[in-house]
Amino acid sequence: MASHRRPKQPSRARVTVLTAAAATAVALSAQVSAHAAPAQPNKDEIKAQVDKLMEEQEQAAEKYNGAKEQADQLRKQADQLQDQLARSQDQLNELSSGLAAVAGDQYRHAGVDPSMQLMLSADPDKYLDKASSFDQAASTQAETLKSLQDQQRRLNQQKQEAADVLKELDNSTQALNDAKNEVRTKLEQAQNLLNQLSASDRRAITQGDGAASRSADRVDPATLPKAAGYAGVAVQRALDKRGAPYVWGATGPSTFDCSGLMVWAYAQAGVSLPRTSQAQGSYGASVGTDWHNAQPGDLVVYYGDRHHVGMYIGNGMVVHAPHTGDVVKTMKVDAMPISTIRRV
Repeated sequence: MASHRRPKQPSRARVTVLTAAAATAVALSAQVSAHAAPAQPNKDEIKAQVDKLMEEQEQAAEKYNGAKEQADQLRKQADQLQDQLARSQDQLNELSSGLAAVAGDQYRHAGVDPSMQLMLSADPDKYLDKASSFDQAASTQAETLKSLQDQQRRLNQQKQEAADVLKELDNSTQALNDAKNEVRTKLEQAQNLLNQLSASDRRAITQGDGAASRSADRVDPATLPKAAGYAGVAVQRALDKRGAPYVWGATGPSTFDCSGLMVWAYAQAGVSLPRTSQAQGSYGASVGTDWHNAQPGDLVVYYGDRHHVGMYIGNGMVVHAPHTGDVVKTMKVDAMPISTIRRV
């Protein structure tokens, strides 16, 4: 007779073990798949991030330029004050020595009043001459004492002024170091992103036609309008530096940052510009924001915080130093938002 026993059902514990094993196998398979085919970085996303970091780096670089200029001025002022203090101290010492000699003479005469000494003199015939000399000496002594007091006051004021300048210099130096560290951090972050790409993609972002390259355009200088005077000299000198590397904080003659290129080019024409793009944005006469009104040599300052600057060369073009990893080049004047245009 055939058996009609029902098949034995797997225990609940066994089902749980089998389910867990299956889940583990799926997870391991996913991990192997992920390691076998790592996701490629998105070039457009990296470019957008690099653009933002480069802009922030340039902002920090201009802060560095401003802090360095202030620190240099304060250091020069502090040196001048130290020289003044040394001279004032020498003058004070000389005056003090003169009064000390008078005091010593009085001590040697046991404190007897000089006029009484004259009256007791054994030579009455010379009394009037000596009395006149004594009056003159007393007057000189009083003037010397007053000079000593005035000199002491000046010395104290100079010491306080020097202390204030040195304190300000310390603050400026701290701001300088902070800005320097910020620049380096932004550059390191950008480089870490770029390292995820191929060499050709890196070049396309930093020097190609992408936003990070600030839209480079080639220009034939022969087609540009001729500018006269110092503006013409500055334009030509800036164009001569096409291909020179961007280095933050540099003012030439072989490397430049954006404002440094403007400073150097105009210096060749005998014109001294402020060091930072922000200060250059307030220099000279305003031409507004419409580039159609610009003339060759005008400074075109970009963005709301004015952290980038280029020089208008005509035909709707500027020459500028873009950012780290790039070189001095030309671009369309409206490739970035214009904050102000200044005529030097």
